[in-house]
Parts: sequence; C-alpha cells; structure tokens
Amino acid sequence: MLILSRKVDEEIILGNDIVIKISQIAKGSVKIGIEAPKETLILRGELKKQIEQSNQKALVDTDANTLKDLSKLLKK
Repeated sequence: MLILSRKVDEEIILGNDIVIKISQIAKGSVKIGIEAPKETLILRGELKKQIEQSNQKALVDTDANTLKDLSKLLKK
C-alpha cells in the first residue's frame, strides 16, 4: 500500500485519467474530489462490502428448487 501525505488543493494522479484532489481537511475528516471517466466505477469501501454481503445472502437464500425451476424455463 502506498501512503501519501497531501495538503488542501494538492492532487494524486492515478494512471492517465484519474485525479484525486484534497478539497478540505477539518475535524478528523478529509474531503476529496475525484475526476475520472464516466465509465469508471467509484464506490465507498463500506458500500462495496454491503453489496458483496447482499450478493452472498442472495446466493444462500436461493434454494435448489428455484434453480431447477429456472433451468426448466430456460430450456423451453
């Protein structure tokens, strides 16, 4: 992991087309701006974990009969 120190208005460049800019530092919080192509997915870490957990739960909740029924429908 690369750890950098930055001040307000300083930037970090990722690749050729992603710029992370520090916009504000106050009370133990840092606000950043991210410039990236529209097709680049940007998620907060906790949201990504929540999505992964939700997907895992959906897999567990799907029972074998549901999969068999779906398989029958796809064969028609």
